[in-house]
Amino acid sequence: MSSCSSDDPAQAKEWQRDFCTKLGSWQDAKHATTASVADDDASDGQNVRSSEFGDTESAAHAVIGASKRLDREGLEQGGSHILDDTVNAVGGDIRAEGRAVSYCDSSGFETLVGSAG
Repeated sequence: MSSCSSDDPAQAKEWQRDFCTKLGSWQDAKHATTASVADDDASDGQNVRSSEFGDTESAAHAVIGASKRLDREGLEQGGSHILDDTVNAVGGDIRAEGRAVSYCDSSGFETLVGSAG
């Protein structure tokens, strides 16, 4: 946890774990939505599952909120910009998603996230 400004290392680790858990949940929701769209495209293309899009949007809001806490608490690592990377990842930037995943890897929570993409 280099360049950590939190006075409580246990609390800082909890915030990092929370972020990585939410990032993984967003990735799962995003992949489920992508798979649903592909399935719908293979059929008649008219039955996009709106609840899965809602799940993805909800997960996106949650992970952005968690990244704001990391940013506010100064828990970025190695010059990362976790808030910017998270917002950009949710917006579809695969490289930003990779940087967010790398943040979780370096924080010790690599098992909570998938690879970018």
